Amino acid sequence: MADCTHDCSTCASNCGTRNKKSFIKPPHKSAKIRRVVAVASGKGGVGKSLVTALLAVRARAMGLKVGILDADVTGPSIPKAFGVHDRATGTDGNILPVETKGGIKLISMNSLLDHEDDPVVWRGSLIAGAALQFWTDVAWGDLDLLFLDMPPGTGDVPLTVFQSIPLSGTVIVTTPQDLVEMIVGKAVHMAGMLGIPILGLAENMSYYVCPDCGKAHEIFGASRAEAFAARYAIPATARIPIDPALARLFDEGRAEEADTDPVAAIFAEILRSREIRF
Repeated sequence: MADCTHDCSTCASNCGTRNKKSFIKPPHKSAKIRRVVAVASGKGGVGKSLVTALLAVRARAMGLKVGILDADVTGPSIPKAFGVHDRATGTDGNILPVETKGGIKLISMNSLLDHEDDPVVWRGSLIAGAALQFWTDVAWGDLDLLFLDMPPGTGDVPLTVFQSIPLSGTVIVTTPQDLVEMIVGKAVHMAGMLGIPILGLAENMSYYVCPDCGKAHEIFGASRAEAFAARYAIPATARIPIDPALARLFDEGRAEEADTDPVAAIFAEILRSREIRF
């Protein structure tokens, strides 16, 4: 069913899902989260954290209650992008998320480490378990949107997250290169295998605008965003340019000052996605 929450305990329908083993976990008891959207890719280094941050900033600018779950446990970058260096605190066994200056709640492994450059040298099952605990053990409270910044690939963490957290959908991030497109296709097929709607495709590093002549140069080759989206019936696309000013904002922890217009179409599709009921 289109409005299925994957929580059979709340539903009287006798559909096919009821006969399948469900791995879905409820969030923290304090949480009331209306939509959960994962930002994923089969490839690392394509800009998932950038896209996650832009979507979250746009949502917050509209007055929505927003959170970011940094599921990239071994390579977290979300706190740095927002200039958040506080450690998460806890009371009575509950983990409290930290907040950005603009009021976006977030949790990340870097919010739990003594030093931000401490490595997390864990095996896959522990990493996947930590990412899931960010969903079950963090007191998120009332959120309109929770974005998940996913690690690359189709291994333990993406599989655990996709099977255990009731997603409204996912946004796929790519760059305009043949090799990247082939690997990103694996993430698209993984989402399809697990029945997760793909809400949008963001092509990062799509072009560069010369500051002298104003001409757009496709440094990594012609854009493939529209063709890729058409091939997989992805409803919305975004082309994000190579922009030194944008990179500088993120390096300086000022992501909330970024222009979010490039992801407007994808964000509109997210608002049309189904709500979850937990």
